[in-house]
Amino acid sequence: MTQSPVMLDDMARFVEVVRAKGFRRAAETLEIPISTLSRRISALEKAVGLRLLHRTTRRIELTEAGQIYFERCQRIVEEARLAHEHLGELRAQPTGVLRVSLCVDFALIYLVPLIVEFANLYPGLDFDFDLTPRLVDLVSERFDIAIRMGKPENEQFVARALATLIPRLYASPGYLKRHGEPAAPAELARHACLSIMNVNVWTLRSEGHSVTVPVRGRFRLNSVSMICRLAAFDQGIILMLEAIVADELVSGRLRPVLPGWQGEAITVYALTETRLLPAKTQRFIEFLRERLGGG
Repeated sequence: MTQSPVMLDDMARFVEVVRAKGFRRAAETLEIPISTLSRRISALEKAVGLRLLHRTTRRIELTEAGQIYFERCQRIVEEARLAHEHLGELRAQPTGVLRVSLCVDFALIYLVPLIVEFANLYPGLDFDFDLTPRLVDLVSERFDIAIRMGKPENEQFVARALATLIPRLYASPGYLKRHGEPAAPAELARHACLSIMNVNVWTLRSEGHSVTVPVRGRFRLNSVSMICRLAAFDQGIILMLEAIVADELVSGRLRPVLPGWQGEAITVYALTETRLLPAKTQRFIEFLRERLGGG
């Protein structure tokens, strides 16, 4: 027999009637009219096909079937109550294991200190991080959240913006000494440019103006860290976030190129499979949005 949500509600009402030893007290506890309660118990008896209660003007008594049914229903109702309370705890306080898919370079440069801070805030939470450039299947691979740069084309995920970051142009002094420094974006077309795989054009902006420049180079990679390393070894010009090349800028291995121009803003997104999130996921998203918001 399939149990509908209405039938499960009536089971809970039946348990309350038995515990209260009557309809009046049960109706007061449930805050419904006695007539409504009596009608729902009658409907339950009709649904199970057996009389559950002997009714008199002063009291109720369980039938043999009612006693068996009460014992079963009592456990079901109690399990449902405990499950509801447990879900409330999950919403209120982060617990368990937070499984996160992260982009390698972004995680290492931006997120490590933030993850440490977040972990210190919630000592009851454990972490399972998977660093990969691919867009994981949040459902089948059971990830709570994926952090990605740029909004995904797959609209089945819920995307929440965490931060907006601005890339700029950089090159090594050695490269610029040998090949000259571009004076305008159009001159980038004759330079060696290091870019992420399958990126053939850069869109640059300056004071309301926008230009699109074709870029080429001998190297095409899917690693941001290696692109930066190649640039530091005089292999070309890069369009990169400042935080990623901070050490190279301080050491002088890289310096800004065309400082009046910047790349298109890159939005960092938290991707989830649903909007209904447990506390561990919701708090992590809120924390990252607060800390990265100034990026």
